[in-house]
This record gives sequence, structure tokens and C-alpha cells, in this order.
Amino acid sequence: MDEDAVRDRLRTVEDPELGDDIVSLGLVNDIAVDGDEVSVDLALGAPYSPTESDIAAEAREVLIEAGLEPDLSASVPDRDDLSSDEQVLPGVKNVIAVASGKGGVGKSTVAVNLAAGLSQLGARVGLFDADVYGPNVPRMVDADEPPMATEDETLMPPEKYGVKLMSMAFLTGEDDPVIWRGPMVHKVITQLTEDVEWGHLDYLVVDLPPGTGDTQLTMLQTMPVTGAVIVTTPQDVALDDARKGLEMFAQHDTVVLGIAENMSSFACPDCGSQHDIFGSGGGREFADEHDMPFLGSIPLDPSVREGGDSGKPTVLDDDSEVGESFRTITENVANNTGIVHRRSVSQSQRAASRSDD
Repeated sequence: MDEDAVRDRLRTVEDPELGDDIVSLGLVNDIAVDGDEVSVDLALGAPYSPTESDIAAEAREVLIEAGLEPDLSASVPDRDDLSSDEQVLPGVKNVIAVASGKGGVGKSTVAVNLAAGLSQLGARVGLFDADVYGPNVPRMVDADEPPMATEDETLMPPEKYGVKLMSMAFLTGEDDPVIWRGPMVHKVITQLTEDVEWGHLDYLVVDLPPGTGDTQLTMLQTMPVTGAVIVTTPQDVALDDARKGLEMFAQHDTVVLGIAENMSSFACPDCGSQHDIFGSGGGREFADEHDMPFLGSIPLDPSVREGGDSGKPTVLDDDSEVGESFRTITENVANNTGIVHRRSVSQSQRAASRSDD
């Protein structure tokens, strides 16, 4: 079987989210045939995304059915055609920013559970607590081991739950207030980005401070952000601020991967009924209004607070319905990250084809 025959086989594999087969979409980077052995490189950029795992599994299956021994790999073009020496965070495949328009909506809780959830799927993950004014991620994962310095004066981040961690909380006293102006924020964010040995990561989750200030601007200007997750509660005042965050990412051409609604409802353990303490359905309505993906809802449940205080993310509790809500959001974030990459590759391939014509 030659390369063209292999390509025809792969035309039967559909991308369920882009609505065409992977060959027509330009998602087959390379094919090499050696007898019954075939190597195929696919343009899949979100490791452990359920959708991309299914695409790869289907591609493998159709090749096996054709009597071939497939060896599949996945890659996407380098960002902005820069060499690895020129890139910021060259070993990081995806930078996911977690943001909110206002404080108190559980943004850090979502960031921590997202990072732990991606690690649980099998991905290599880092978590950067960029909330320089109120860093609390170390407490939420029960991490008190500070980063170690190398001979080159770079920092080796500690790990917890398979997640590499970096936070201002490691570098300041536990009760010390952080009182900084914009230029100082810019400097520390840049240093904690470039002077940390993150290594090779599939995802770096960045927990931003609430609002649209200096830290967010610095990160968007210096880091190769793949996409952003906006966290809100159902109430109108939180949604008003979420719109500001949405506009901030739009101004910097940053893809919003979706809206996560926290504190969606409260299940009373005594009476068994649901109580919409902060309203109902506001996050989904906000997502629909702005044509954004809705990632899922997280109920208001004591186990989330207990998990944050004890340092064990709720997403790791396989028997918890609340943990399942975090796992749903995690999978949706990974899937939407894959859509960003595959759509970009497909658009580039089709643009190149039109120019050749």
C-alpha cells in the first residue's frame, strides 16, 4: 500500500468538531510507508483531549483494518515560526489562562482543579499562580516545599499531584502583603515565566488575579497564551465583570476557550432540594449571548471548600458528583484547546492551497 492509499483510508476519519475528514482539513502532516509499517504524523495539539484521543484511535483502527502496522505521532507547527531559542516557554505546548472579572467567584479553585484534572488524564502539567497580590494556590494543594535554585540561578518548581507549581507565596512571607506598582509586577511575572525550569509540559495553567490590570496585560504581552477560561457565578454583578474580561482577551486576540460557572446551585443536605443562591443559568446564558463555549457548572458544595482548605483538589475524588463537574470542565478545556490548534492548522493549509492555485 502506497502513501496515496493510506491517505484515502484516513479520509474515512472524521473530526467531529470541525465537521470534515482529517485529510480534507489538512490535519495529516506526514505519511511514510515501509512495507506493512506506516508512520503518520497528525496535527493534534491538545494531549489527552478526549476528542483528539478518539481521532487518533480511529485513525489507528482504520489502518490496522487495512492490514498495516501504524505508528502515530502528533505535532503542530511552532508558534509564529520562531525557533526554540526565540520562544518564551519553548517546552510548553499550551498556556491556559484562568481569569475572572471580579474576585470571590472561585477562579483559583477552578485553576487548581483544572491543573490537577489534566494531570489525572495523564498530561504533563504546570500551575503558575500569577495572582501576585493574593497567591493562595500552594495552600489549595498543600504544598509548602519552596522551589530549589540551580547553579544557573533558575528555579526548579516543586510538584504536587503531578503538577509543577510556582507562586509568589513561595517567595514572600506567609503574612507579608505584596504592595507593588505596575513595573514591579511586570518584572516579577517576566522572571517567574522565564527563570523557572518548567521543562516539557503539555499544559501550563496560569491563575490570574481578578480584574483586568497590570498582571493580565503583562501576561498577554509576554506569554504565548493558547486560550483563556473565564470563571463567573450566575449572578448579574459577576457576569457584568466577566464581560470586561471577555473584552480584554478580545483586544489582545486571545481565544476564549469557554465560560465556567461556579456556585451554580446548592443541594441542601437536610431537605434534599436545590437552592439557586446566586441565581440560575447565568453562565450558560452569558456564553450563548457571546457565542462562547459553555464549559460546565460547578455546584456550591462544602466539599469544594474542604478540598481547598485541606489541599486536595475535588477533581481527584472519583466518587464525588462535584468532582465529576470539574472533570467535565477539564475535558471540555482540553477539547477546546485541540479545536484551536486544528482549526488554525486547517485554515493555514487551505489558505496555502488557494495561493498555490
